[in-house]
Amino acid sequence: MSEVLLELDHVNAWYGHAQILFDVSLNMKRGEVVALMGCNGAGKSTTFRSIMGLVGQRKGAVSFLGKNIMSMPSHQIARLGLGWVPEDRRIFTELTVEENLEIGRQGARSWSDGSAAPHWTPEKLYRLFPNLGEMPKRPGGRMSGGEQQMLTVSRTLMGNPYLVLLDEPSEGVAPIIVEQMANTILELKSQGVSILLSEQNMHFAELVSDRVYVLEQGQIRHSGPMKEFAGETQLQQKYLSI
Repeated sequence: MSEVLLELDHVNAWYGHAQILFDVSLNMKRGEVVALMGCNGAGKSTTFRSIMGLVGQRKGAVSFLGKNIMSMPSHQIARLGLGWVPEDRRIFTELTVEENLEIGRQGARSWSDGSAAPHWTPEKLYRLFPNLGEMPKRPGGRMSGGEQQMLTVSRTLMGNPYLVLLDEPSEGVAPIIVEQMANTILELKSQGVSILLSEQNMHFAELVSDRVYVLEQGQIRHSGPMKEFAGETQLQQKYLSI
């Protein structure tokens, strides 16, 4: 049985008096790509922020690598090997590609069985994203949206995460970048990186995901293999407005 990396158990979350998540439970195993799907406002980004300790009011349990991280600050969660690629990218626009990557650098990691976890260097990332390899000295503010997306993913990978939370990777970028991002996710999976992605784009999610959880109004309404969900057009219409 694959090692469970991340588990949420009846997580509730609030912004002020407004409750956003209602008893959200999910898990991620080593080597998986799992899609967290739902329309805008369903609670996908709030789920990621709750995992990373960025929502002040929460109840329930979040564990990563068997450790309770519910009370940990975000920087400690990141140091454990949980990476987050936010939807709004948050690159340092005044810094170059190289400098952005260096900010994300953490040491090499090993799995619980002693085997080496995926290890990333700028050179490996430039092979993964050739566009970045052509502009290592370019400031982040002078890059296209798609290039900034690549840089954000690369900066997160420089932390050598066991698991990456990837928030809306296909939103707001050109179709050619969406295709490249799908290929990148599959390549990352082949190298041992596990990915939980939030997504609305059914075609994109189907291309890369093993399993799916569907959120509606802060509640998990469906979970199961992606192949099965891809054939359930009525469920897609109901929860994704397809």
